[in-house]
Amino acid sequence: MEEKEQSGGLHFVGKKDELIKAKRSFRTLEGRDVLIIYHQGVFYAMDCYCYHAGGTLENGDIEDINGKLCIICPKHKYKITLAKGEGLYRGRNPQEKPPVFRWYSKGVKQRVHTVTEENGEVFVKLVMIPNWVDSDYYQGEKGKVERAKTFTKKSTSTKHPVCS
Repeated sequence: MEEKEQSGGLHFVGKKDELIKAKRSFRTLEGRDVLIIYHQGVFYAMDCYCYHAGGTLENGDIEDINGKLCIICPKHKYKITLAKGEGLYRGRNPQEKPPVFRWYSKGVKQRVHTVTEENGEVFVKLVMIPNWVDSDYYQGEKGKVERAKTFTKKSTSTKHPVCS
């Protein structure tokens, strides 16, 4: 098979039927940890670690929130849209009478990547625009150290880590 993993290009991530069966797959592409998700007939790809505190999204539940498919971070229950990487939160506007809870967007917080399929093979192209998205932190060296500290604390302590 010819080399398909040029920098900035398409990365072969697996055979379509194997990825469908797995539902979620982890790949490292150009040093970046990416989660490939197959849900309701569509492939999605995003940074594997939650933008909030670096928790892995691999085992997060997927729910429809206000008409948008979201993965729920198992660590702190942050909601992230699969299609755009928006962080969603539920709040209410105190100026409304009566104030009603609604879903709001925090904007794009999780980097999502482009998935294509051709002849039964699935490819991911890393999307690096805009220049900075919050999930980028946990892909860099400082973020990797932070994730390792959290993992070490969790495995040696029975206390729950405090959110920052």
